[in-house]
Amino acid sequence: MDLTEREIIRRYFDVPELRLPRPEIELGVGDDAAILRIPAGKRLVVSADVLAAGVHFPERAQANLIACRALAVNLSDLAAMAAEPLCFTLALTLPRADSEWLRAFSRGLAKLAGEYGCSLVGGDLSRGPLQIAIQVHGLCESGRELRRDGARPGQKVYLTGWAGDGALGLASLGIDTPGIELNAAPENLPAACLAHFHAAYFQPQPRVEFALAAAPLIACAIDVSDGLLGDAGHLAAASSVGIELDPERLPFSPSARCCATPQSRIRAALAGGDDYELCFTADPAHEERLMEIAADMNLPLTRIGEVTAGEGAHCAGKELSLTSFDHFGGWEANALE
Repeated sequence: MDLTEREIIRRYFDVPELRLPRPEIELGVGDDAAILRIPAGKRLVVSADVLAAGVHFPERAQANLIACRALAVNLSDLAAMAAEPLCFTLALTLPRADSEWLRAFSRGLAKLAGEYGCSLVGGDLSRGPLQIAIQVHGLCESGRELRRDGARPGQKVYLTGWAGDGALGLASLGIDTPGIELNAAPENLPAACLAHFHAAYFQPQPRVEFALAAAPLIACAIDVSDGLLGDAGHLAAASSVGIELDPERLPFSPSARCCATPQSRIRAALAGGDDYELCFTADPAHEERLMEIAADMNLPLTRIGEVTAGEGAHCAGKELSLTSFDHFGGWEANALE
């Protein structure tokens, strides 16, 4: 028997694994809208992303991995604001009601939602090309949220995790990314490296825990979704400062060092995107404590540049022709000085 819309919601989305009890959620799935209770002294932080098949993930990717990626990239936005995840809504369009796909998607969604205590509180379902739209809601202490406009000359620039693995992960799926190449065809890569790249692309780790612990020491932050150079440029523009990145300090994973040339690694880091690590600025006096917080979480943290009195984001001592992706303009070349 074909699944109806109501049956899909009941079986795969109105389930205990996705209805996580939180005192702030007065009403969740099942009504025309959710009702949230915002505690005194807190602010509601909201972000949304839409992921389309063939654009943000391969059309034949496993459903559980698609679900994980869809929620993770949204949770990364909350991390960049130092907001604790609260709940999310899901709007899903499907070409057909495939029970096996829906079961795997629901399980992948529930796994990550459970890890971050982020409950599904509503959404929409329709027939159409495969697209996933998620809106996340988080809470932060009033006036303690991180923004992009807090960078000042003299601060240092830091990056969590590894640089470039998201773009290299896309290349490991056999998808063309101009100027970002691996040393061998995907089927000839070491199995451990291939697994690392696939995890980096489909299962990025939102740095919520680090952001919440380190927020008082951070001046401004952004998550790296469109490439480190462009995203650092957003910080520079919002703060009316310059940011100078040092390519020699970029942190690369063992898999990236094994499977990509130095130039390809730098391109992946600066222009590839999809890393969902935190790029942030902080006073150098806080560096030791920041490193301690990261070390306690077994999280790499690297100083990769500094804030200057100039404008825009630049790379020290490098002349590279990089590309960045624009959804309506395609791949556009950007020259670095």
